[in-house]
Amino acid sequence: MSAMTGLRLLPWTDPEGKPCYLSSDDGNSPLNRRADAVEAVQVSMGAKLLHHARPLLDDPKADARELRFLADRLCEALRDVLRVAESRGARLPSYDEGDDPDEGA
Repeated sequence: MSAMTGLRLLPWTDPEGKPCYLSSDDGNSPLNRRADAVEAVQVSMGAKLLHHARPLLDDPKADARELRFLADRLCEALRDVLRVAESRGARLPSYDEGDDPDEGA
């Protein structure tokens, strides 16, 4: 088993909205630590937004402007969390055919 090496998808984009990548063998580099911190904030913000979404959706007095604002923020949070999941998934160890990931656990 070996950890996937190569480019790390970063949790932000360039000014044109294109993905940014980091090439580093050091998982503890300053930029890797910064990316980890940004990912943690993005996941936390998504969870907090989700926690506040249900009461607004259940409020019969919520108007279209409020609901549209909520939908925009939920879309942003989902985009961010999907980027985090893609980045983390790409960094999971890969197993050769016949390797048992639970072996030795």
